Amino acid sequence: MAQPETRSLQSDDNRFLHPWEDIDNIGQHRRTVVTEGEGVYITDSEGNRLLDGPAGMWCVNIGHRRQEMADAITDQIMQLTYVSPWSLTNAPAARLAEKLAQLSPGDLNHVFFTTGGSTAVDSALRFAMFRNNVLGRPEKKHVIARNKGYHGSTYLSASASGKARDKSFLDFKTDSFHHISDPNLFDKPAELSDQDWCARKVAELEDKIREVGPDRVAAFIAEPILASGGVILAPDGYHAACLEVCRRYDILYISDEVVTAFGRLGHFFASEEVFGIQPDIITCAKGITSGYVPLGAFLVSDRLIREIQEVESGAYFSNGFTYSGHPVACAAALKNIEIMEDEGILEHVREIAPYFQRQLRTLNELPVVADVRGVGLMACVECDINRGREQRLKLDYEIGNRIDKHCQKLGLLVRPIINMCVMSPPLIISRAQIDEMVNKLRQGIELAMADVERDGLWESD
Repeated sequence: MAQPETRSLQSDDNRFLHPWEDIDNIGQHRRTVVTEGEGVYITDSEGNRLLDGPAGMWCVNIGHRRQEMADAITDQIMQLTYVSPWSLTNAPAARLAEKLAQLSPGDLNHVFFTTGGSTAVDSALRFAMFRNNVLGRPEKKHVIARNKGYHGSTYLSASASGKARDKSFLDFKTDSFHHISDPNLFDKPAELSDQDWCARKVAELEDKIREVGPDRVAAFIAEPILASGGVILAPDGYHAACLEVCRRYDILYISDEVVTAFGRLGHFFASEEVFGIQPDIITCAKGITSGYVPLGAFLVSDRLIREIQEVESGAYFSNGFTYSGHPVACAAALKNIEIMEDEGILEHVREIAPYFQRQLRTLNELPVVADVRGVGLMACVECDINRGREQRLKLDYEIGNRIDKHCQKLGLLVRPIINMCVMSPPLIISRAQIDEMVNKLRQGIELAMADVERDGLWESD
């Protein structure tokens, strides 16, 4: 039974409208109260120690409770807390902009700072529309994105998102946002090769451009890996081929690296190093500060800036935030990057990621596991107890929720996304901690299987 302090905090928490809030159950939620974190572990208010499988929300890349981060944040607060970004600047913001330009691929040498991933994507989309206004193409404003993609919760970024189950009760811009299917290899027909599947998906993008009209499409936005959609991997060459299509029709390619940047795939940016592309714009957030304080950004190519300068010298990109280039957030990002470089964290990810993926793939032997996929230190274990039944939505959530509850009791925090368990631990995770994570996930899945079999939702072969 929960201790009195936990019960009090849980009661108070019902005043907090959480993201993706279940309105019907407001006042009845009893969320786990997390009180501490250290390394790859967090501790709840009852003293239970949990391995942080999702790294917060894909973001605590260098791990919890880093003294160097605390010192850098404190020092900056004591030196300069805040200054307006409109007509002034500050040293951390200027230095971080220069550092990101050095780390980014190609000519992405200009940085627009935002408050997080959603505002980074929203601002990038607004920049694409701004560009076409300046170039005298006010009709070239449409955006193509992909089903199962997630790009944020502002009006534009949510409109670009393609997760159907997230779109039931809110409004979205539908007249100029279009979606094509995701390239999930798990869905590929057996008779198709990976190359043919890739060609089919790239052709779908070009078909959509022609359908909407090349003179009306401003941008194509894509996560290198569809993260919240279930760590969906595309076939080799997919992104490069999509970029080629975009170039052919003068359409901006926006690579949404909010999840994949800053080490998740073993590089500061994955677009070029992993997928072989130099996009026109990259969005980032999350791992840029390892979640210690909020910060986001989009990086834009010199070519696009020059285009605008050459056509209209008086153009203003009238978009920004009170906290753009916040000195404390930028100081945290600089220290975060320094830690990654000094400790060889990116090299560690590249070395340990194959082991992480191999160990998770051992779960394929469990009857309820339909697929295990991933790259770097991000992976998805997809489960299925439906077997053709009509109540798919209900049963999807049933297996995901039960795995989540069992794993938490065993000392592992997972991120359940319907029927999928997404794992994206802090980048400093060791082999022994990977073994701990996989063993507890295995036990959690087995216990959930026993539950649903007992309740008549699953019949073992």
